[in-house]
Amino acid sequence: IIADMRSQENLNLDNYWLPFTPNKKFKANPRLLTSAKGMFYKSDDGREVLDGIAGLWCTNAGHCHPKIVAAVQNQAAELDYATAFNMSHPKAFELAEKVSSLTPQGLDRIFYGNSGSEAVETAMKVALAYHASKGDGQKTKFIGREKGYHGVNFGGVSVGGLTPNRKSFGPLLPGIDHMPHTWDIEHMAFSKGQPEWGLHLADELEKILILQDPSTVAAVIIEPVTGSGGVIVPPVGYLERIREICTKHNVLLIFDEVITGFGRLGCCFAANRFDVRPDMITMAKGLTSAMIPMSAVAFDNSIYDQLMEGPEAMIELFHGYTYSGHPVACAAGIAALDVYEEEGLFDRAKEMEPHFQEAIHSLKGLNQVIDIRNIGLMGAIHFGSDGLPATEFAAKVFQHCYDNNVLVRYSGEFLVLSPSLIVEKEHLDMIADALKAAITSVS
Repeated sequence: IIADMRSQENLNLDNYWLPFTPNKKFKANPRLLTSAKGMFYKSDDGREVLDGIAGLWCTNAGHCHPKIVAAVQNQAAELDYATAFNMSHPKAFELAEKVSSLTPQGLDRIFYGNSGSEAVETAMKVALAYHASKGDGQKTKFIGREKGYHGVNFGGVSVGGLTPNRKSFGPLLPGIDHMPHTWDIEHMAFSKGQPEWGLHLADELEKILILQDPSTVAAVIIEPVTGSGGVIVPPVGYLERIREICTKHNVLLIFDEVITGFGRLGCCFAANRFDVRPDMITMAKGLTSAMIPMSAVAFDNSIYDQLMEGPEAMIELFHGYTYSGHPVACAAGIAALDVYEEEGLFDRAKEMEPHFQEAIHSLKGLNQVIDIRNIGLMGAIHFGSDGLPATEFAAKVFQHCYDNNVLVRYSGEFLVLSPSLIVEKEHLDMIADALKAAITSVS
């Protein structure tokens, strides 16, 4: 412990620019993590901190799972990198086959990237290329949704609907529109799972399509469950209606499942849980249980087939990354998917959902709590500003929890919870107890 504290005292904090973090505030009182195992981090002052957010929605198998660790170590020693263009390696194909066995039937063509942001850019570019190859080059517009998060590259920020992520970066891409979000505190506060109210909000998509002219729209992109925007759960029937409208107007539907993929909702994908089949699924985070950065997009076979119609020697898609299908990432992905299957973690998430729901909704009625939302193993506690400003209140609750050995995530006016799929009921009780203590003590 003393050595850890000394290392922090001697640590130069100047050079690293932290993402999505108030750097000046952080560097005045840094929170540093030094190791992790299972459900717990160890802090630099020697405390065990219960991770209530699976890193950033991503360590689905828990931290440092020995099977995934061994796969990464062995692969790094055997093949550190394989040239990604005009060459490949066996594990890239093996992982693609395993992923395609989990996606909805017919979404069997897998393209690799390194992050959720890159997966979204890939999906958007392929949507444009697909329509152009069919002679529909006028289909260049995209429709996102308010409060949606699709990464931080220009395409993803453009279709995303979080104002702070957009306002500093100019006009962004042209030809983008946004559906309204589906959160309505008057009609759905403290809903458990899918709200009964709000199906009609899906019809706003048809209005936007008519306004924009559907013959000019390439794709609609949404998170099946809005994640970083506050765990906004789709109303009953909403996603089914979105699918119907997209099919009616010959518009591709992209599900951004970077957060919901790989068991977060008790199924491999939200598409499976809601029984709604998109044309593309973006994924990352849980793909490797965050052991190594990696993302992928699953495409409907017809999209791939359309782009394969050119001459045999021609490059079909001028897109990709140096690290697409990186050998070490593929090894981590194969091992992670094996762990999910061998340990039954998707079913485990489904079994733990009622306990998670009970724990999170036990906070109803506490100081400044105006809404609680949940589905699967993801939830949000939303604060009002009838005391402290909600954003300040959320930040104080976060810090109080961390000081008392529980890590949650605050974002604006709400806190987010997304524990690893290995979570036990006692962990959920610890998280709820820490939140109760924090919410009642902050003033």
